[in-house]
Amino acid sequence: MVTKGNESHHVDIDLSLIVSAFNEEGNVEPFYHEAVRCARIHNSNLEIVFVDDGSTDNTYSKLKEAVRIASEQNDIRVKVISFSRNFGKESAMYAGLQNATGQYQCLIDADLQQPPETAFQMLDLLKQNPDYDCVAAFQESRKEQGGSLTSWFSHKFYSMLSKSSGMPVISDASDFRVFKAEVGSALLSMKEYYRFSKGMFAWIGFRTLPFPYTPRERLSGTTTWSFKKLCRYAIDGLLSFTSFPLRIATYLGLLVSLAAFLYMMVVLFQRLVFGADIPGYTTIVILILFLGGVQLLVLGIIGEYLARMYAEEKRRPIYIVRKKLDSECLD
Repeated sequence: MVTKGNESHHVDIDLSLIVSAFNEEGNVEPFYHEAVRCARIHNSNLEIVFVDDGSTDNTYSKLKEAVRIASEQNDIRVKVISFSRNFGKESAMYAGLQNATGQYQCLIDADLQQPPETAFQMLDLLKQNPDYDCVAAFQESRKEQGGSLTSWFSHKFYSMLSKSSGMPVISDASDFRVFKAEVGSALLSMKEYYRFSKGMFAWIGFRTLPFPYTPRERLSGTTTWSFKKLCRYAIDGLLSFTSFPLRIATYLGLLVSLAAFLYMMVVLFQRLVFGADIPGYTTIVILILFLGGVQLLVLGIIGEYLARMYAEEKRRPIYIVRKKLDSECLD
């Protein structure tokens, strides 16, 4: 509901852009103007839901300015949800989904590597194919942080996740997607604390069209994704959607038991048949270290799952809001 003075009217939102922003002060204004330009070209009722993920720079001030401009121009709607601290991109996307009202919704980054114009092209493709529910963008030539090695690890990870979970995970697809509101509602129905969007999109199903695109260079600032963070994100995704690591622990235990049995048979054979004097100190030390390492590995895998159960059982909120702004409710 838009309210200006004594006038009020209801506007159906065509597309909601859900924009996660963490220390993006140099990108907020250009993104806003680019999105407005595209909305006018496509004659679309646009809503932008910015989620400030606990930024420590002037991102929030820039977002307030975007809300003010949108309120004065009154051609698109801008919402801002500002977190009390940094909760992570997955939490930001969840908050954006909760506050989006469009018939179609889009997950997009604020750095303009994923252009708003491409989002509208994906929207047009989805409207032209009503039997599909989602359009997922993927890079024709990947530009991963860390180069070809990171790209190789990424491809292998999604291949392993797909095979171990039994879900058709699209390995090259990004979070940059346009989808119907029903898809957003399905994502919101998944309340877990540890969230992994690519796995969630695969788990809920729905028919998805791939869309090739070439990302732009980042307009301002530097990425916060390091190889270490990407590895941690991959581990979280694996533990969230498959029990395969637990099966690895089981197989490892069986393998070690079999190796120990075979070694015992060899030692007995050498002792009873050849009367060989088997030296014990080195063998015992090696076996103790090896078995100790295996046990710690298995306990670590079990501990990771228990830690997630512990966090889920506390039922803490996925995020905490510090401030909320809406261009339609601005005085």
